[in-house]
Amino acid sequence: MSFDSLYRRLSIVAGLTVVTGCVPAGRQPLPPASVPITVQTTTPVRIPPKLVQPRPQPSAGLLNTIQALGAGFNGQVGISVRDIDEGWVAAWEGDIPRPQQSVSKLWVAIGVMDAVDRQRLSLTDPVTVTRADLTVFHQPIRTLVGKTGYKTTIADLLHGAMARSDNTASDVLLWRIGGPAIINRLLGDKGIGGVRFGPGERQLQARTAGLEWRPEWAGGWGFLQARAAMTSEARNKALRRYLAAPLDGASANGVTLGLSLLAQGKLLSPQSTASLLTLMRSSKTGPLRLKSGLRPGWTLAHKTGTGQDLGNLSTGYNDVGLLVAPDGHRYALAVMIASTRQPIPVRMRLMGNVTRAVIASTSR
Repeated sequence: MSFDSLYRRLSIVAGLTVVTGCVPAGRQPLPPASVPITVQTTTPVRIPPKLVQPRPQPSAGLLNTIQALGAGFNGQVGISVRDIDEGWVAAWEGDIPRPQQSVSKLWVAIGVMDAVDRQRLSLTDPVTVTRADLTVFHQPIRTLVGKTGYKTTIADLLHGAMARSDNTASDVLLWRIGGPAIINRLLGDKGIGGVRFGPGERQLQARTAGLEWRPEWAGGWGFLQARAAMTSEARNKALRRYLAAPLDGASANGVTLGLSLLAQGKLLSPQSTASLLTLMRSSKTGPLRLKSGLRPGWTLAHKTGTGQDLGNLSTGYNDVGLLVAPDGHRYALAVMIASTRQPIPVRMRLMGNVTRAVIASTSR
């Protein structure tokens, strides 16, 4: 190759280098044509709104019926119907504390079964009931307690307390597990709000009448004589004081909460839960209260309560229980009459009507 030809080639290459290297100041060189230019964009992600599930509610028909039953009753009453499986509550004055009376035996029974679950005692443990253990009012065990006492078991006492509402059987069990403080602590630990356990049958009945219990009153006759010796004014004052702030006060909603937790197995072991509910279904007391409204296929495991009377004023007339439909659906019921002058048939009819209202609401 001649020198002239070589010079011309070098000049062309040098020219190209100058052209590609000369970019005006402040500008970036364009990318080669073979490199695609992409633009990054951000598309906002649409998050669907969180759907709030509506809270289950009782039917308008049932709610209206419960309200009408409560408002139409001539007396101080609390009514609570709690659907255990759906969670709703229909109530009339359901948060006001009212006397429990023997409804309190339910909490004693739960305390006993809790101690069994914790292996602190056994249903077969022997117990000797003495005359010093006797209480007041309804205590069928009294006829069995001789000079040397009556030998029995925890299981038999539990049956007497729950199926026959025996005051002495319940009090013996109460002190066997540690007394009222243990029950009140248990209620708090288990989340049963709105329920207060009283001082036990002897102290409760004595204070309701305006008296302090004396050991020599065991069996009840001494207490009845002392109460009879009081003036009507003194007894009326004591009873009014009790009704205003019952030592064993519980709201109807609090009781149905406890019943609901029991039915759901949140208080006791499955075996203890089943045993206690079986006892409650075998109850002999109050067959014409909540039970009077049952229909074929429906069952009720319940506990009654009956307080003291003064003249024609009755107090603490109650029935609470677990109502189960033929398909297994469960409801907790509580009808707690703090005070009324209505006769017993009217009170029982109110309770039966609550059961009938729940059953009728399921067929609408």
